[in-house]
Order: sequence, then structure tokens, then C-alpha cells
Amino acid sequence: MQTVLTHLVLLLTAFALQAQNNIKVTITGFNNNDGKAVIGLYNSEETFLKKEYKAETTTIENNQAIIEFTNVPDGNYAISMFHDQNDNGELDMFMGFYPKEDYGFSNNAPARFGPAKWKDALFTVSENQANEIEINL
Repeated sequence: MQTVLTHLVLLLTAFALQAQNNIKVTITGFNNNDGKAVIGLYNSEETFLKKEYKAETTTIENNQAIIEFTNVPDGNYAISMFHDQNDNGELDMFMGFYPKEDYGFSNNAPARFGPAKWKDALFTVSENQANEIEINL
């Protein structure tokens, strides 16, 4: 029994010591400080723009917003964000298909005829590198 408990403790310790990272996101180029910035962090192509791995909302000051995602494991990620100017919690659309509010993606990935692609917004997080993302609207 003691051997089983020892192995269990070692296994749990290994999981606890697994690299956890922070990702600092700085968004610039807002036209004003109205509303909020809504930021989604995605950890797979299948869930990109459908279901966030982590999501944050923050205020805009001096036409920029800064947010930090904490305890992020090593891996591949992408970020999407939008300026919720009227603070209604959703990206407002014109005629149902064209965004009325500013938006952006990690790597400043282009949105051509629709949102950016996973492969264009993709970045890798690992413990031995600076995990700072800049998005310019």
C-alpha cells in the first residue's frame, strides 16, 4: 500500500512541476477607450474561434489594453480579440457578416474574406522563451 501511495505522490508531483507559463498580450491601436477588450486564447485548430481555452475581458486605457494569461502549459496557441465598444459582450456585425467593431489576431494574422486562419495566428509557448504577444488593430 505504501508503494502505491509513493508512486501516486510522485506522479502528482510530476504533474505539478510540469512547465506552466504566462502569456502577456498587449493590444494597441484602439480608436478610443470606450467599452472593453475581449480576448480569447485557443489551444487547438479544432476549437479556434469556437471555444476558448481561456478568455479574459479588460479595460482599455490610453488606447491600449494589456492582459496576462497565467498557468498556460507548453504548446501551440492562437489569440483572437475584439473591441467591445458598446460593452454588450459580443462582436457586432454589419448585415450579419462584416464586423462593425475592431478585431485582431495573434501574429497580426490577416483576415481575408473571413477571420484569420489558425496557421497564421499560431504561436508556440515554452518555458524558456518570452511569451509576449503584440496585436495592433
